[in-house]
Amino acid sequence: MARLFKRGGEKKKGLWRRVVDLALTDVRVAVGGVDQESLESLEERLLAADFGVDATLRLVDHVDLLARRGKVSGGSELRRALTDEIARILEPARSSFLQMADTGTTVYLIVGVNGVGKTTSVAKLAHRIRVEGRSVIIAAADTYRAGAIEQLRVWAERAGADFVAGQKGGDPAAVAFDAIDAAEARGVDVVLVDTAGRLHTQRNLMEELQKVDRVIRRRCEGAPHECLMVLDATLGQNAVAQVRAFNNMVSLSGIILTKLDGTARGGIVVGLQQEFGLPVKLVGSGEGIEDLSDFDPDDFVEGVFEE
Repeated sequence: MARLFKRGGEKKKGLWRRVVDLALTDVRVAVGGVDQESLESLEERLLAADFGVDATLRLVDHVDLLARRGKVSGGSELRRALTDEIARILEPARSSFLQMADTGTTVYLIVGVNGVGKTTSVAKLAHRIRVEGRSVIIAAADTYRAGAIEQLRVWAERAGADFVAGQKGGDPAAVAFDAIDAAEARGVDVVLVDTAGRLHTQRNLMEELQKVDRVIRRRCEGAPHECLMVLDATLGQNAVAQVRAFNNMVSLSGIILTKLDGTARGGIVVGLQQEFGLPVKLVGSGEGIEDLSDFDPDDFVEGVFEE
């Protein structure tokens, strides 16, 4: 797998990196555990690195418990305590492969807000499916902008995917329906339904997304086999709010994370898994059509806590 973190060259440390700095320095240990100042510093840095409240409390409590048992006496032990517990939180992601239909057409619904790299992520996923030897149709269910339809058409050609689109201003659910019809008629393996980017606060558009989801479920048994949300790793806690809102409208099954590198506030990966039980399944690691990797928890932890 391609490395998720860029090496060197950063002029300014990210907040995520500051958590590592604390883990690699001496931590004051009082009688019976880590001193309160060190615990508070750890908590502040974890929150600043976008772990979220649930994961932060779990990690701080874990460190405190080990310290009381005499197993954390300095920075190296703190580093081990953090990496071990983060690995436990991310354990479900180890087996989070993209689901396929037992028979017939597989349908993936792709959602997210504007500007997170959703269109390019759809193209990268289509390319990946083609490389694996399966056929794919991309359904342009973003019918609001003619430019968006044409942009996705160009990406579909690059990926070697078939393409289904409706008229500008048409019904997005109808596009998804037609794409599944076309896939079944042509014997195509996978349909990727690219929906319009929308803010999670836009109630009418979120309800329209629910309609697309309902139509897919009625048209194809067991579909959507994945409902993947594209997230920008640099958004931090804004991403958590987005996931909560989208998950209330459709049943998300996983995350495609973009812009994850050494300066990103990578704790969001841990926070999403802890709070929602929602694994990061794929990581966009560059601008090219081949730059989409499986998320590897071991690689993630190693990259973050590398000395």
